[in-house]
Amino acid sequence: MRFGPVPLKDAEGAILAHSLQGASGKVAKGTVLTADDLKDLAAAGHETLTVARLDPADMHEDAAAETLAKALVPDPSAQGIRISGAGTGRVNLYATGAGLVRLDRGKLEAVNAVDPMITVATVPDYHRADAGGMLATIKIISYGVRADAIRRASSGAGDAIRVLPPVLSSATLIETTVGEDTPPDNLPDKGRAAMAGRLHRMGLSLSPRVVVPHQEDALAEAITRAPGQLVLILTGSATSDIHDVAPEALRLAGGTMTRFGMPVDPGNLLFLGTCRDKPVIGLPGCARSPALNGADWVLERVICGLPVSSADIAAMGVGGLLKEIPTRPMPRRDAEG
Repeated sequence: MRFGPVPLKDAEGAILAHSLQGASGKVAKGTVLTADDLKDLAAAGHETLTVARLDPADMHEDAAAETLAKALVPDPSAQGIRISGAGTGRVNLYATGAGLVRLDRGKLEAVNAVDPMITVATVPDYHRADAGGMLATIKIISYGVRADAIRRASSGAGDAIRVLPPVLSSATLIETTVGEDTPPDNLPDKGRAAMAGRLHRMGLSLSPRVVVPHQEDALAEAITRAPGQLVLILTGSATSDIHDVAPEALRLAGGTMTRFGMPVDPGNLLFLGTCRDKPVIGLPGCARSPALNGADWVLERVICGLPVSSADIAAMGVGGLLKEIPTRPMPRRDAEG
């Protein structure tokens, strides 16, 4: 590609590099200049224009972005992605439904290493996608790029971005009460409302409310009888040990523990297990808020059918400091901080 100033009379067919005001209106950058454009610019007093001209071996920015997008998403339906139209060298990728984004980091880094003018920017791996949410943008920085560079960037890029759809469709939330029995109708439903919102956006229904005393046997029976494909437990008293009431109730119900505790804050007091082939998540108290917390990261993976091991949860610590909560008993920063 050739780039630089040329006399206005020699600019027909070239790409205008910078927007200019003509006699009758603005001529936008990126415009392939016609004879009428040049007359309008000349009438406004312009004599020299900065333009780009593509060489035979070059590909126009829009065509290049579109070609790379199709290489990254060869099967839009299977990958859960919609490819936008091209404009100003940009093509965006959008989720067609809710799910969890998975990225092949190696493939994407290889694409971005081919030529500085070829760029792909994405959301993070394991990002929760909503229908219509943007996942990535492909941008060709210059007005054109060598076709061979696009060919090399496209080679092996297939399926580098994918949205995993939910594989579960229902959940049961079990809540426990501490102390005197309180009729369920009189219990605050803030936590249930927050969890219902999380589940709804992923397409899951929530079974009728289940409230039991904060006791191992009562909770174990509720776990056994839970109709949902996913069992969630929100206790009235925080689970502070692997042998506390909720983990012991899971064992009493015939289930097993995968992990207690996670290096994500807020969200430390989560536990994960299974019972009768159903995933069971013991929610931390912060799940009563709709704000992002560590439970979301585990919940979303489980809903979308990804196995979650103890090592997977341990690995969430890097980047696991999410936000401060001013009302926590011991804020991360002291009063003088």
